[in-house]
Amino acid sequence: MKDGFLRVASATPHIKVADCTGNSQKIIAMAKEAAENGASLVVFPELCITGYTCGDLFLQRALLNSAEENLKVIINETKELDCVILVGLPVRANSGLYNCAAVICHGDLLGLVPKKYIPNYSEFYELRHFTPAKDGLIDVGMFSGEDTQWTEIGKNVIFECIEMPEFKLGVEICEDLWTAEPPSGKLALNGATIIANLSASDEVIGKADYRRMLVKSQSARLLSAYVYTSAGLGESTQDLVFSGHNLICENGSILAESKRFETGIIYADVDLQKMENERAKANTFVGEYNFEKVCFHLPVKDLNLNRHFSKTPFVPTNKTNLDERCEEILTIQATGLATRIQHTNVKSIVIGLSGGLDSTLALIVAVHAMDMLKRDRKDIIAVTMPCFGTTKRTKSNAEILAESYGVSFKDINISKAVTQHFEDIGQSMEVLDVTFENGQARERTQVLMDIANKTGGFVIGTGDLSELALGWATYNGDHMSMYAVNASIPKTLVRHLTAFEAEHSEGNLKKALLDILDTPVSPELLPPKDGEISQKTEDLVGPYELHDFFLYYLARQCFTPKKIFRLAKIAFDGAYDDETIRKWLKTFLRRFFSQQFKRSCLPDGPKVGTVTLSPRGDWRMPSDAVNSEFDI
Repeated sequence: MKDGFLRVASATPHIKVADCTGNSQKIIAMAKEAAENGASLVVFPELCITGYTCGDLFLQRALLNSAEENLKVIINETKELDCVILVGLPVRANSGLYNCAAVICHGDLLGLVPKKYIPNYSEFYELRHFTPAKDGLIDVGMFSGEDTQWTEIGKNVIFECIEMPEFKLGVEICEDLWTAEPPSGKLALNGATIIANLSASDEVIGKADYRRMLVKSQSARLLSAYVYTSAGLGESTQDLVFSGHNLICENGSILAESKRFETGIIYADVDLQKMENERAKANTFVGEYNFEKVCFHLPVKDLNLNRHFSKTPFVPTNKTNLDERCEEILTIQATGLATRIQHTNVKSIVIGLSGGLDSTLALIVAVHAMDMLKRDRKDIIAVTMPCFGTTKRTKSNAEILAESYGVSFKDINISKAVTQHFEDIGQSMEVLDVTFENGQARERTQVLMDIANKTGGFVIGTGDLSELALGWATYNGDHMSMYAVNASIPKTLVRHLTAFEAEHSEGNLKKALLDILDTPVSPELLPPKDGEISQKTEDLVGPYELHDFFLYYLARQCFTPKKIFRLAKIAFDGAYDDETIRKWLKTFLRRFFSQQFKRSCLPDGPKVGTVTLSPRGDWRMPSDAVNSEFDI
């Protein structure tokens, strides 16, 4: 299980009711198929050896004997497979009959987990045959395979892999999930990272949607992977129909889902390391750690991952979801700003409007905030401050934006002020170094702050989350403001928010927004060449789509750089070669660690997504930490 990934399989065979021998052969064949395809866990349906719909045949000794003998056959025939196999069958113990999941690995029966909640309502009559799970463990010698060994039945058991410590398996059966207090809750709290559910859920109108929602939400609540396998074709249709609706979920997301009314196997590569990271961050995820532990051995498999990783983890790929996300984000940003305006009772808000993406989004948010407050947009003062690197294109777009939105506008050329400053400190105009660049940025911030003082307002910050991660901001220049509305918006999302605004605009405003989206990202601090932007940010620090990908998996998922590199190679296959990804990942790590001091003194700003770098919220890191342990 390299990097925490484990391939799991959910398998529904086409059975015959009460044909334990035939059913077992199908189970063995599917288990072998799943193992050949790299699965380390294969989950079969509830009571799949006998069939779920045996009715009073469950009380027949001949059927129970056959189930027991065929379980031994399954154990023996799968002993060479490098996977854990879960099959369902009825088990006799202490004068009771239990609906159990048998957990098998390498020819050993690791344990039998009984169903806790036995439904006896509507179409279900399980109490007629089965006994609910009891506390403690029950010895069942007949399943040992060796006369001198005993297997225990117990519901409070977690199965743990020695070679892959993240692989901790908990088991529940069908109705257990549908109750107010599923056993999987305590299993997860006591360490289980993956829950297997052997089910026989019949199909009625609307039930599939509810079942899907239930499995998704349970995996989210438990911060776990969840493999749900249901009975299908071959079960008796005397009164019910079973569709074999199988689901594999991870922390609220469906990774794989079967077609209903078919049989077969579905697979997914679940990330159990991710689940453990999520739990470590959620300090309320604490259990009693008093469950029985059964250990087993499996080899670590280096999987060729069959899993999709989005190039843009901050941006939904579905257009409808993206539009809803953009509207929600703009509302959150505008609400935060509107609340701050009301609290401070300012007369104006001041924005440095460059004609670039970030300042455009800040202006959009400011306009929405003023509209929320039903205040005159003229209370927004947009200031363009051309200097040595400003191009006609960006300056023109800034002017069009201000005019189209109906905000106040100032054009203040800072070239003379910066030139005088350079003379004062002995900076040559011919030396285009960091002083040449930062001197302009700090002059712009001073102008904005002074205008805010003069007009009884405060300055809106325009910098985004990606720039904060890279430290791509001039300290006490564009780094500083009174309220930073874009502080938790990554660059890839800034682009889509601006595009969303463009879709809902028209005329000159729409044209300007679309042109801004088409303009290369640049601080415009170096003189243009032939009137065109000469300083392109992504040529200097790397593509923002890569940096946002790195940021998400480093800050949100806490993955190692080696794992991030592996996922990036999959996500950006065909877009960047391995060396390019490695180069910019090294750049990201170097800058992320060295520039923490800029994040340690951030101005206020609204949290929008699950990744922020505010020192007062989600990210607290010493400014003098080193990245020597973060090798690729």
